[in-house]
Amino acid sequence: QAAVSAGFSSPITIVIVALTTIGSFATPAYNAAIALRMLRFPILILAGTFGLYGVMAGLILIMNHLLFLESFGVPYMYPIVPGNWQAMKDTLIRGPLWWMNKRPSYLQPGDRDRLPNDHAKVAGSHALHYIDKEESEHE
Repeated sequence: QAAVSAGFSSPITIVIVALTTIGSFATPAYNAAIALRMLRFPILILAGTFGLYGVMAGLILIMNHLLFLESFGVPYMYPIVPGNWQAMKDTLIRGPLWWMNKRPSYLQPGDRDRLPNDHAKVAGSHALHYIDKEESEHE
């Protein structure tokens, strides 16, 4: 409060500093915490310079960067960015493994089926059985 009343900083700057500090301690992954600390300073400068407009501009720039990022040719925000509704069923809550009988479409697989239907519920024992079956077909 002393810094605000003396005119050294604005109240929004103090709020942003407090929120980013709390957020940096609440992040469980070390790499994500480092990334948040690196992003804190540019947003802090934008907040101090332009106020709430600067914060919003910084968040828009960060989101824009995330939308255009790719990892191994796959969009970073997949399945939200291309809008693949079939793949969004596992975005918030992951279904059982035996429900996932199709390979992801973004990989452009030759064979869309992951597991044969008769063995889909027993995924653990299926893998060994399927390998044995393929080896016996090749011999």
